Amino acid sequence: MSDFWVFGYGSLMWRPGFGYREAMPAMLRGAHRSLCIYSWVHRGTRERPGLVLGLDRGGSCRGIAYRVAEADREAVMAYLRERELVTDVYREMWRPIALAETGKSAEAVTYVADRRHEQYAGGLPRQSLLELVRASVGQSGSNADYIVNTVRHMQRIGIRDATLEWLADALSGEGNRQA
Repeated sequence: MSDFWVFGYGSLMWRPGFGYREAMPAMLRGAHRSLCIYSWVHRGTRERPGLVLGLDRGGSCRGIAYRVAEADREAVMAYLRERELVTDVYREMWRPIALAETGKSAEAVTYVADRRHEQYAGGLPRQSLLELVRASVGQSGSNADYIVNTVRHMQRIGIRDATLEWLADALSGEGNRQA
């Protein structure tokens, strides 16, 4: 065995929570970042669900790839499974990614939305996104903080998403764009 890669597209980009040897921009094809998961634990509850990002089918997604030492595989995978598979709304998958700095491809573990799961929200209208996010808090904090932190990090590394940026602006009171 050798070192392995983890692909982060949401909070893993700004709060991976595990040690790694290097991090670099990467692209995953065949899935896109989407605010498509009702959060019942980390950013909401069953009674007042929040919304978190998932990889949904189609398109592509820019994110961060973390190279993890083989010696840390067991601990990092256990951590990721505890964090990401708490309600099984994600499917753990090994997917090919393109590493931006080297131009090479690698297999990376990532977490893809399960469209058949009851927490799959699909594509909601912007106003519904805002209402859900504004009202929810879970074990990891407020849903609004999750969105704002993710958007700030994405912007710092040159990743733009019009819907997430609109949502972050609306939550922080910095913009008055139309839904």
